[in-house]
Amino acid sequence: MTGPAASDGHYGQDLFEPEHPEEADRIDAAALVYDPVTTGRLRALGSGPGSRCLEVGAGTGTVLRWLLEEAGAAEVVAVDRDTGGLGTLADPRLRVVTADLRDESLDLGGFDLIHARFVLMHLPERRRLVSRLAGWLNPGGWLVLGDAMEMPNPLDTSSAYRRTMDAMWQALRSTIGTDTSTVPAYPHFLREEGLQNVAGELCCPPLVAGGPLARFWSETWSRMRPALEETGRVDATVIDDALAYLASPRLAELGPGLMMAWGQRL
Repeated sequence: MTGPAASDGHYGQDLFEPEHPEEADRIDAAALVYDPVTTGRLRALGSGPGSRCLEVGAGTGTVLRWLLEEAGAAEVVAVDRDTGGLGTLADPRLRVVTADLRDESLDLGGFDLIHARFVLMHLPERRRLVSRLAGWLNPGGWLVLGDAMEMPNPLDTSSAYRRTMDAMWQALRSTIGTDTSTVPAYPHFLREEGLQNVAGELCCPPLVAGGPLARFWSETWSRMRPALEETGRVDATVIDDALAYLASPRLAELGPGLMMAWGQRL
């Protein structure tokens, strides 16, 4: 991904403010699509009774609820800069920590599972944070990282959809520092941290008109309109055409997917 240098902005502060009335619905639309992929992988890695888990960037708590209710974790620690979306959750096994992962004084102990989805891509210090998370693993524990990865159509460089998607990535980088260019390297990062049984997978769920993923992108682009236009790649007409396309039966795209990588501390 190319574009101007990242700014000092923050997710949830300069874009996608958690107090926005539609933010929880936007996050949950993506969760409907990606949670089955995520929890399937966590189950395959043996997440289950007796484990102490860390959920990084807990959002509205869909994954941590699965860890508590389905996997039967002994304890789940949820850490996020804004934990307002977790206010209705009540479980003696849940510990909610309102903190910035980059805070050097943050010490949460050791974990049997650490999961971070759509978090590191928004943090310029992502490589250092992989080291930090790996250092919090108990022997036998798993670190599971998931971030966005796009498979653009090389034959399409000018459609409203493509121009708007490209403008979004540029705006995210210039506004809050989002960068997905190193996501394919996550398995190598985990190996560099000394983890074993390292592997990765890419899942691109169907992008279907009227489906939750189309709603997620529609809401994201609508919320980002000023930032999208500021890139110079699109104007209001192009954005309108892209939004209409997302809701149209003509929609035929391989949307951005979730790349997950995992490794184990032996």
